[in-house]
Amino acid sequence: MKNIGNVFILGDSYSTFQGYIPGGYFTWYFRPTQTDTDVLEVTQTWWHQLLEKTKSNLVLNCSFSGSTICYTEREEDGYKGTSFCHRLSKLISDGFFKENKIDTFFIFGGTNDSWLGVPLGEIMYGEKTEQDLYSLFPAFCHLIEKIKENCKNARIITIVNTDLKPEISEMMNEVSNHYNTEVINLSGIVKQSGHPNVKGMNQIYNQIIEKL
Repeated sequence: MKNIGNVFILGDSYSTFQGYIPGGYFTWYFRPTQTDTDVLEVTQTWWHQLLEKTKSNLVLNCSFSGSTICYTEREEDGYKGTSFCHRLSKLISDGFFKENKIDTFFIFGGTNDSWLGVPLGEIMYGEKTEQDLYSLFPAFCHLIEKIKENCKNARIITIVNTDLKPEISEMMNEVSNHYNTEVINLSGIVKQSGHPNVKGMNQIYNQIIEKL
């Protein structure tokens, strides 16, 4: 498997691990007393296995447990401004992508949008208002547009989780195809407490490797 270069991950709990995401970000996977999963080492995560296999470089794992893609977020304290769109916007405004070359950009989200029942809205290409970004479909379009604009030469790959509302999976495929970006539709992932366990992480890794 060839090297996929400098890797950026924009994700939710499925891509977290304590100590490997920005400080203050909520995590699902941690050591050593986690009881909701058997994933206790970072080497068991899908993304660490992928980086090791391809001998690639992780620039940033920007994953926040419980985060939505769109602006409609969880109501609990600590989630305001944590959406995929918010986090990407801050990185852009901070000049992160001007300072860091990204070769492969993974988007792995939508699970919390599906679980929380956020407004779906309509697929919208081109200009959108801030209010539009409170709905998932226009927010996902916005996300892809901004990544393409700021990481012009990056290979953009959307990973579509299992058990999403069918209309969400369909939208992610349609939008990815429209923008000529790649999409990997996962299948049969084994989960514990709604999250991939060791076997599930290995399945995700293998399905990504197969598509790459």
